[in-house]
Amino acid sequence: MMTAAVIGSGPNGLAAAITMAAAGVSVTVCEAADRVGGGARSAELTLPGLIHDECSSHHPFGLAAEFSRTFDLAAHGLEWGFTEVEFSHPLDGGRGATALRSVVETSLGLGADADSYRRFFSPVASRMPTVADEFLQSLIHIPRHPVHLATLGMRAALPAAAVARLFRTEEAKALWAGVAAHTFGPFDLPLSAAIGTSLASAAHYFGWPVAIGGSGTITEAMASLLRSLGGRIETGRRIDDVRDLGTPDILMLDTGPEEANRIAGACLTRAARAGLGRWKSGPAAFKVALAIEGGIPWTHEPSRLAGTVHLGGTYAEVAAAEKAVARGRMPERPYALLAQQHLADPGRGQGSVVPIDAYAHVPQGFDGDATEAILAQIERFAPGTRDRILAVTPRGTSEIEALNANFVGGDILTGRKNPLQLVLGPSPGFDPYRLSPRGADDGIYLCSAAVPPGPGAHGMCGFLAAQRAIADLGGHASLADSVGAGAAAGAGGGADAPTASAAPLSQITE
Repeated sequence: MMTAAVIGSGPNGLAAAITMAAAGVSVTVCEAADRVGGGARSAELTLPGLIHDECSSHHPFGLAAEFSRTFDLAAHGLEWGFTEVEFSHPLDGGRGATALRSVVETSLGLGADADSYRRFFSPVASRMPTVADEFLQSLIHIPRHPVHLATLGMRAALPAAAVARLFRTEEAKALWAGVAAHTFGPFDLPLSAAIGTSLASAAHYFGWPVAIGGSGTITEAMASLLRSLGGRIETGRRIDDVRDLGTPDILMLDTGPEEANRIAGACLTRAARAGLGRWKSGPAAFKVALAIEGGIPWTHEPSRLAGTVHLGGTYAEVAAAEKAVARGRMPERPYALLAQQHLADPGRGQGSVVPIDAYAHVPQGFDGDATEAILAQIERFAPGTRDRILAVTPRGTSEIEALNANFVGGDILTGRKNPLQLVLGPSPGFDPYRLSPRGADDGIYLCSAAVPPGPGAHGMCGFLAAQRAIADLGGHASLADSVGAGAAAGAGGGADAPTASAAPLSQITE
């Protein structure tokens, strides 16, 4: 029987392990922490009984990904919840804008920009199932749906600043700025519209769901599925040299490039080590977990119904803050993202006390305290919030890295998302996952968020890396085909099964 070892138990490491186990590979996952999860873990960070997400909070691609359609995580306890408003962007004076599941309804709230918004997002949002199949993989590939990919591509290739010029109202520009800023970079770069376009379109088709019980239930369900397929998980086992694992046929690294070089460099070629060494970390996050009595009193009342609230003010303010952070300067008013998961999952709170998770974009390795800057941005758009705060737990960049070695200097995206790294990853070419020489008797693969398609608790980096490993080393197409067969008993209808959360086409198109 073919054997595999996986280092790291984040969503991608577990997805790789599940994919290989379903194909008949004997898999062992090694996790340095005392519990699985990586960037998808939850804990009581403020007061007893309040469940906070330690990193990932909402999961726009959780339902769109082929991995999720192949393996039935619901049978292992995963349940999704949704909010009435997918995301919002408050402005001063009680103004603001909201993104709803419907493109049409969203556009109607944007006044003079209604037509522009529909023209930009409807063609992508209405095709999200096939579009997602194209962008949730290596960007260098032979497309199965070339026309749909082109629909996304001609928008994604633009600088975010160019998209902003399509809109005239401050509300529409701000709504776009909030979602575009998820790329953690300047708005004037090519491809800086890619993540914002994809995320907003996913909101209009699949929604931005939260995992009931906390994001940790995603990886708990994945661990349960893996064990049901015969896989093993060893927590509390730190690997400092991959040679300590013996000689598995497949070695899968759910690590950042720097960590991969450190623990596997002795087994890699000079070219592979150089590629990993050239990888650059990006801007960082500074997180705060809050316990708030009665929720946040946003003056922009629709924000009280939003699962995610983007804070930063006008488009110009957000763009300036993102440029400053990319240049290593901490802005006075940083862009911040705030999650109100309790609106979709009331069980995370205790009575009228609710958990709130927020983070600000800060420079790479920022060693200051951004707590006050985040609270000031909240108070700016929701006066009186400070009086409702019962507990605050900050987490700086060094603490974020200490909890997850992939997040170097607080970089929760596992690498700068500039055009070169976004497209190519740390191992350029048609095979961005394999690190060891082609034709070797065994293989070393990278499956973290550093490789395409990138960040998000969608598992696709691990799913694709595992498929590549199976194809490389199995020697038979039937082994790769058996991935689907191994999941069939719990796949809920297989890769083409419809999703219950998909928005009706009439809600998306004009």
